[in-house]
Amino acid sequence: MSGHSKWHSIKHKKGKEDARRGKLFGKLSQKIMVAAREGGGNPDSNTALASAIETARGYSMPMDNIKRAIKKGTGELAGGQLDQMSFEGYGAGGVAVLVEVVTDNRNRASSEVRYVFNKAGGHLGEAGSVAWVFEKKGIFLIEKSPEHNEDELLNIALEAGADDLKGEGDYWEIVCEVEQFRNVREKLAEAGIEPESSELTMLPKNTVPLGKRDARSMLRLIEALEELDDVHDVYANFDIPDDILQEEASLS
Repeated sequence: MSGHSKWHSIKHKKGKEDARRGKLFGKLSQKIMVAAREGGGNPDSNTALASAIETARGYSMPMDNIKRAIKKGTGELAGGQLDQMSFEGYGAGGVAVLVEVVTDNRNRASSEVRYVFNKAGGHLGEAGSVAWVFEKKGIFLIEKSPEHNEDELLNIALEAGADDLKGEGDYWEIVCEVEQFRNVREKLAEAGIEPESSELTMLPKNTVPLGKRDARSMLRLIEALEELDDVHDVYANFDIPDDILQEEASLS
């Protein structure tokens, strides 16, 4: 799954750039709102909210924005009336694609997602057609540095109950079960380690290897979906060689 994990770190860097341009905060606020609406406004008892807040903080979103989004989600402020939807489909090479949407207009969101799939040569599937390919996990990206070596991080990860630690480019990546997300975060904090990002995400159980042509088509589909205002997250089970990923990332 190295190619898929590599893309995760590339997306994080792109997200940092989008945040600096002010493009990301609206989506991050909506994610916080939905998490607060569904599980309450206390991140200590709401793992999804804790993850959404950590993700927002990782992109330097101001705390005032975060608090306002929580209050909208819990109903303390107006403006939290949003629907959460998911779409399942296929891209180049039969790659499974799961799209998560937060919207105030279900019809608009549906038509826009369908249009992007069709334009990119993919197609939508029935509910449940690809969701089984993915499982929810916690992921922490920690920038590689002389201060924290692999053995130290591995010991922390295992003590906290994480599943795995591996190197991906400029980052160490820790993967854990949702139930261990808070524990891993706390253990890292106790060791004085601040992750570049920490979030709940959907990881594929299996991957589909792609060559250059299908890889380019697949990444264009993902980018087009992510450009839609209502789309929050896009997950896919591709495996693209690192050299092709780097080349495509430099062109996007």
